[in-house]
Amino acid sequence: MRRKDIFQRNLFQKTLKQISHTGLAAVAAVTMAWGSSPVLTQAAELPAALPQQPVAEIPAAGTPAAGGAAADIPASVGVPTAETPIAGVPAVGTPTAETPVAGLPTVEPLPGYVRSVYTNEWIPAEQAAVRPIAIMMPTDKVAQPSYGISNAKVLYEIMEEGDISRQMAIIDNWTGLSKIGNVRSCRAYYIPEATEWDSILVHFGGVFYMKDRITAADITNISGTSQYGTGGGAPGSNAFFRTSDRKAPHNAYASATGIMTACTQLGYPVNLREGFYNPKHFTFAVGVNTLDQYGAAAATANNINLSNVFPYTKSAFTYNPTDGMYYKSIHGKAQKDGTNGEQLKFANVIVQNTKWAKVDAKGYLAFQNYDTTEDGYFFTKGKCIHVTWQKIGDYTPTVYYDDLGNEIQLNEGKTYIAIAQKGRAVAFN
Repeated sequence: MRRKDIFQRNLFQKTLKQISHTGLAAVAAVTMAWGSSPVLTQAAELPAALPQQPVAEIPAAGTPAAGGAAADIPASVGVPTAETPIAGVPAVGTPTAETPVAGLPTVEPLPGYVRSVYTNEWIPAEQAAVRPIAIMMPTDKVAQPSYGISNAKVLYEIMEEGDISRQMAIIDNWTGLSKIGNVRSCRAYYIPEATEWDSILVHFGGVFYMKDRITAADITNISGTSQYGTGGGAPGSNAFFRTSDRKAPHNAYASATGIMTACTQLGYPVNLREGFYNPKHFTFAVGVNTLDQYGAAAATANNINLSNVFPYTKSAFTYNPTDGMYYKSIHGKAQKDGTNGEQLKFANVIVQNTKWAKVDAKGYLAFQNYDTTEDGYFFTKGKCIHVTWQKIGDYTPTVYYDDLGNEIQLNEGKTYIAIAQKGRAVAFN
């Protein structure tokens, strides 16, 4: 698929028109420093002035630059609904073997099985019809290990205030899990990543900046406490339980039974919603993608070091050529699932450089989840290529392209995505 260079700054003008001037006004206002968009003129509503900072240029693959400063950016919000379809998103239903996605192998389907939109593995059709959960998990050293995290088919890691990152696990086969978490609070910039999969967002509170979006009609969330920190109620709070082995806030967990009960009480559909769900996300390789087709443009990447991106956790990956997987470490140790003791491993690792800004004196951050101009890196099979990425709406997938403009082809298996602050370089060798 060829990248269409049709979305410029008018994308943000369109997006920002949907921003309410309550709750997210302070976040949205950073667009005034980012560019010349005339959409926001309510300067009187802004918080203390946000310092405009230079952004380091991102180098070509294999030569990551030293860390730099961030750029001020607009927030990423918008409230698409089933009644207001999103441009570029086809009307869809549950994926089936009879509705193949471009790039998937053309093989005879197993009876009652379909290809997973998350991993390209064969999964039961009834599992493919269920909405995933997007559940917030901590990276705090005292909160390790997390339970159920190895079930994440896609794992996001994004920085929060205090220079500590947080994780959001996209879990499709959650209905049999008895202990998931511990569960922590959400931030506004996780929501566009969660809605991309039409997921049920599971979190333990949040912050004021997510008020307008988290309370929108299209969002289905379950929260253990006030859903945006300063209010909003706690929808589905009975889905959570606490344990005595850790101190709060690191001892709150969710269970599949609790989530299912909460969905029933709140009237949330458990199956994928037509008009919201998009079955086209990743493009998977036919066979194995070694990146050899890129020649010298594919750099060796047996070790991925995200210490500059996430300095607290020092997240890192080591490639195992025996099984072709990247094994994740955190705080200098193997990151494991508390349920089964397994170290987290991924077939694909993506670093997605993203514009960002601090929005207040407390250090809360905003990320520009919608963009068509930024870059990153794609790691698989011990190699790496430089990529660019595009995302144009909450329910549209993030698409990654190589430097020739072709959509990248992921290998079968799980994917880790670091939403990296632009100017913080990844290191690999």
